[in-house]
Amino acid sequence: MEETSQSVMKLRVELWRKILFVIAPFIAFYIIFFTNLDSQNPAVSNTLAVAVWMALWWVSEIVPLAITSLLPIALFPLLGIMNGKAVSSTYFNHVIFLFIGGFLVALAIQKWNLHKRIAIKILQIVGVSPGKILFGFMFATAFLSMWISNTATTMMMVPILISIIVKLEELNGRKKVKHFAIGLLLATAYSASVGGIATLVGTPPNLAFSSIYKLSFPAAPDITFASWFIFALPITVILFIILYLYLYFVFVKKDEDWKAIDKNMLNQDMKEMGKMSYEERVLGIVFVLLALLWFFRSDLDIGSFHLRGWANLFPYPKYLNDGTVAIIMAIFLFIIPSKSKKNEYLMDWKAAEDIPWEIILLFGGGFALAAGFKESGLSSWFGQQLIWLKGVHPIIIILSISLLVTFLTELTSNTATVQTFLPILAGLAVSIETNPLLFMLPATIAGSMAFMLPVATPPNAIVFGTRRLRIAQMAKTGLFLNLVGAVVLTLFVYYFGTYIFHIDPAVFPEWAKEISH
Repeated sequence: MEETSQSVMKLRVELWRKILFVIAPFIAFYIIFFTNLDSQNPAVSNTLAVAVWMALWWVSEIVPLAITSLLPIALFPLLGIMNGKAVSSTYFNHVIFLFIGGFLVALAIQKWNLHKRIAIKILQIVGVSPGKILFGFMFATAFLSMWISNTATTMMMVPILISIIVKLEELNGRKKVKHFAIGLLLATAYSASVGGIATLVGTPPNLAFSSIYKLSFPAAPDITFASWFIFALPITVILFIILYLYLYFVFVKKDEDWKAIDKNMLNQDMKEMGKMSYEERVLGIVFVLLALLWFFRSDLDIGSFHLRGWANLFPYPKYLNDGTVAIIMAIFLFIIPSKSKKNEYLMDWKAAEDIPWEIILLFGGGFALAAGFKESGLSSWFGQQLIWLKGVHPIIIILSISLLVTFLTELTSNTATVQTFLPILAGLAVSIETNPLLFMLPATIAGSMAFMLPVATPPNAIVFGTRRLRIAQMAKTGLFLNLVGAVVLTLFVYYFGTYIFHIDPAVFPEWAKEISH
């Protein structure tokens, strides 16, 4: 009966996938020819049509994800959204090279089995039951993501995570562990996003907010590292607890009967691995050095403490970015020779062929879509729809902004979405005479709470690159977290944020009466 039920379910899923595949272009054509979001600018409707088409095809997965991601190159020029040269250039930027460089370092770690040694050590410390494994990886990922980029953190954790999954599969069989493995992968991606919220340097949207807020309102009180941390850390903690309990119930509680890793087995595995090899030691140094270079590249301002970033040692520090650092360290791996294998290096192209290029195209498609949103004016159109909220209670407006940005950033770059919306929301706040922080804070943090699609955030794309989960699984799990996250964010901004930043929702501050242009 159970097998029959599963077969029926699979047939229904396949049917829905085929339906989404077929109706996607028809919905897009309908939007193009029969809707008119902006009578002066047809590109607004055209961009929405392409976004809907891509979203439905990404969910259906009938067409390869990489091919769906190429739709902007074909459709944007035809629909007058962007020219072919401009849209093509969005597919490769410093974030993509951060992705590639990080993957090369991760693949080198896998090649020499350093990740297995690290994985065993982590399990020896946090415990070996499924719940403890889930918590251990979530905590480590969230904490690192507070200080290092979400992308870099996920890059570091995934190879270690995969080795643990493989060990569990050896004990229980791949089929039995598959459900828990999906939960671990999603937990790593989601924890990276949640952890990044806590500090100004944790994720690019936070830095974008800091810059745009000050440019828009030069006379406004500064948002310091400390004030942001005091405000945002409780949000991270609450979301982390909700995330853990939800994932534990969905992916661990139902599978408690399978065999966990034995501690004695871990000790035996560590003995069998022997002492760290020369290659492992060098890779360990590269691994730590890469993290430090990412962390200390830019200036750090923590209260009265100021530390100049190492990039200032060079004539053009602004030319350097995380992608530059990742590629530099990856190149070193190809020129450092191995001691145990003659005429070999720490990394070679054969191992590098495992880079998931289809995910890179998927990521590029998200950047192209974000550029289309901005160039066409669709992002501005979405922001303008909030003007009708004048006179509505601020908590309703905050919830609306949280939901809008959360779901919009599922299809676009979170940084691009936040950067586009913040100036719009600043203007909206002035027009309805409300403190701009009430709108800008939730929009910024909501940019880090897209949990449904791989293209939404780099951590989502990275775990999806393991090829161990489907978009439908991520979307189903992420939908609940998107909704809960928006509610938590709304309550925190309105009740806690107003206290931390001395905001009176009924008072329009003097410093906000004029936006600098």
